[in-house]
Amino acid sequence: MELRQLEHFVAVAEERHFTRAAERVAVSQSGLSASVRALEQELRTPLFSRTTRSVRLTEAGRALLVEAERTLAGVRAAKEAVDAVRGLLRGTLSVGVEQCVAGLRLPRLLAAFHHAHPHMEIRLRQEGTARLVEGVAGGRLDIAFAATVDPVGWRGKLVPLAREPMVLLCAPGHRLAAADRAAWGELSGEPFIDFHPDFGPRRAADAAFSAAGVRRTVALEVTDVHSLLELVHEQLGIALVPHHFSRKPEARGLVAVRPEGAGEAYYESAVVLPEARALSPGARALMALLRDETGS
Repeated sequence: MELRQLEHFVAVAEERHFTRAAERVAVSQSGLSASVRALEQELRTPLFSRTTRSVRLTEAGRALLVEAERTLAGVRAAKEAVDAVRGLLRGTLSVGVEQCVAGLRLPRLLAAFHHAHPHMEIRLRQEGTARLVEGVAGGRLDIAFAATVDPVGWRGKLVPLAREPMVLLCAPGHRLAAADRAAWGELSGEPFIDFHPDFGPRRAADAAFSAAGVRRTVALEVTDVHSLLELVHEQLGIALVPHHFSRKPEARGLVAVRPEGAGEAYYESAVVLPEARALSPGARALMALLRDETGS
């Protein structure tokens, strides 16, 4: 089994298409197909279920993908560690981020990193917290900025970024807009607008309602902040969001109401890192810049 074969396998697994995967790794489609077939022959099992319209991982393929990603990440980290000893930072820094993470100005941070380490390629992926944690755990991401999480079996490190209260956003004509606070019990039966369950703010909101013992209905589910705010403006529901969302220009005109009573309503953000021994030189350098910026 060669590293090249693992690279080809991972490319097909992620692209779910042989032509796109071949373009990604800069080989011919026939060469890529031959590489994957040779790997399947060596392992004596199909890794993909192929049809004329789709390419899907088999059970064996899913098992291999986890280990292949870890192996390739380890090889990359080893090469980058040698460069770091020589005083050079080369290679790729893979960064994951959730939308509008509190306590972070990522564009400025990445710009500072690029200025300090121009030979490092930066790759950025925006996803929900659960996928970001999976990415760091599997070696696809060197570092991620997400909501605070405590997944079962997570052996990495979480570095706190910020903690802020959650607030209810509603249109001016809504019945809750007249007061600056609302009891949890008053929210029962209200239609809510919220993010996909994978996202940090949704997880924080779900946890807050659970702690308060109040069931709610998420009528409209979105994956971006701007859509959420627009839907609240149109009075299609209300939203429980991190407080800094209420200060966005798109939130101008909406009313922020603080929920009160039993149950905590806080949103926490953090840096998601792998185990210390697995931290890449690029991630270490980015963390150093972050500490300089935040003074921590």
